[in-house]
Formats: sequence, C-alpha cells, structure tokens
Amino acid sequence: MLQGLDLEEADFRFAGAEEGRAYRGNFDLLQLTRPDVVADLHRAYFDAGADIASTNTFSSTTIAQADYGTEHLVAAMNETAARIARAEADAARARDGRPRWVAGAVGPTNRTASLSPDVERPGFRNVTFAELATAYTEQITALLTGGVDLLLVETVFDTLNAKAALFAAEEAFAATGRRVPLMLSGTITDASGRTLSGQTPEAFAISTEHADLFALGLNCALGPEQLRPHLRELSDASPALLSTHPNAGLPNAFGGYDETPEQMAAVLGDYARQGLLNVVGGCCGTTPEHIRAIADAVAGVAPRVPPP
Repeated sequence: MLQGLDLEEADFRFAGAEEGRAYRGNFDLLQLTRPDVVADLHRAYFDAGADIASTNTFSSTTIAQADYGTEHLVAAMNETAARIARAEADAARARDGRPRWVAGAVGPTNRTASLSPDVERPGFRNVTFAELATAYTEQITALLTGGVDLLLVETVFDTLNAKAALFAAEEAFAATGRRVPLMLSGTITDASGRTLSGQTPEAFAISTEHADLFALGLNCALGPEQLRPHLRELSDASPALLSTHPNAGLPNAFGGYDETPEQMAAVLGDYARQGLLNVVGGCCGTTPEHIRAIADAVAGVAPRVPPP
C-alpha cells in the first residue's frame, strides 16, 4: 500500500537528515515525517473489517536502520507508530462499537544469527544473539510505551533471531511493568517447507514452546494455497492459537502480487471451515479489499480448537 502511493524523497526527510543521503523507501520513517499517511492506511484496514492492525515498525530496530544511518530515531519511530495506530484503533471503535487492537510489529532484521553471510567462512556471523536482544529490547520497550495491545514477532526466517526477540520481550515487560500477549509468526521460504535457517514447522513450534505464546503461525513468503500443508503441520504441533497472514500469492516478475481478494478469501475461508485458524489476515500485497473479503469469508465460522 505504501509503495503504491509513489511518495517522493521529500516525504521521508526529517530534521537533521544528512545532505546527499537518500531516505526514500525507508517506510518506517513515515510515522515521523508523514504520520497522516500511516494513519490513513490503518483507518482503511480497520474500516475493511480488521480487528488487529500492526504498527509500521517492521524494520524499526537499530540493526535494520543502520543502512540509513537512522539508528538514533528508533525509539521515536516505534513509540510514534504505536500511538498513531492506537488513535486509529480507538477512533474505529468509537465509530461502530467494535473493539480494535494494535499489534507491535517486530520484524526479523536484515541479519541472521544462525547463518554466515560469507560462504568462505561458514563459522562467521555478522550479528550476535546479544546484539539482537539489545536492539529488540529498545524497540519493544518503545512499542509498549506507545500503547500496543500485543506484540507480533513476524516473518521469522531464523528462529535464533526470534528467540532473541522473545527474550527481549521479557526484558521489556520487566522494565516497563507491562505485559502484553505475544504472537509469533514464521515464514516458509520455498517448497521445501522449511524456514531459511532450515527448520520444519514442527521444529519451529517445538523450539519456541518455552515462550508463553498467545498465537503461533505462518506469514509472508508464500500464498495461502501453498501454506496449507505447512499450516496443518504447525496446527498439529502446537497447543497455541494458530494464525496465518499470507501474501496475496507469489510475487510476479514486477514484484507485484496477483491473487485477488476473492481468491484469497476462498482459500482462507476453507482453512477456517477445516478448523485450522484462530487468527487470519494478510501480508504482502493484501489491500483493504483483501481484508474485507477474508473477514466476510470467516465470519461465523468456529475457530480452531487447539490439540491437547
């Protein structure tokens, strides 16, 4: 949705921005530079039927923001994003009386603690667990301060990164005196049915079962139909509530997504009727029209009953 707005460099520039440095495409800056744009998108998704909207903070860690030299803005990015989403959630509830919630989006960063980025040095790592935990603690503390209702550790391609985020959440809960539910969502990268760091859905569930999770699920990389066997495997392996927010199909040659709202809703509605879902939504390429269709498709369907 943000890419479709064709924003200019001026929309991303902030007080103290470096001369000669480009910030366009760093969408996490928008809550500081164009909060109206972020608020409009939250409003569109809430009006389409979403109960939960995630903050615009997928890359709001010092690790991910280092590419732009904007590490010093991370705390403000997260707190402001949470406040924008919180205001729109409250306004949506005031309009129709239905509760809305804000999930603090915690992305995987652009580094992996389990794999080497250098094929010549398989033992090398460009980030440590401690560095990830420190970055995530700063992010999550600011999200909690901004008023999120839950945390969404999402698009997990490396479970060690996710464990750092889960550890950081506990640190932030202790520091702020405020605990919120945790959602954890992995991503299957291809037809092998594994995460980038090599785990099956069952292994992903088992290796994170120490965390007190509100929901466990899969999102991103694949479209809804391709996720079916992997979601079923995860459902059988975890007593947590089950979530999925897939892409609108696989990206096409131009980086766009072709699956229509009707196509997505048909598949996800079928998942719901099969007892595979507790929480459902959309990731890359899913517009408010997709969310509206999905909400209609699962309305009135009994949620999944977790296995004993």
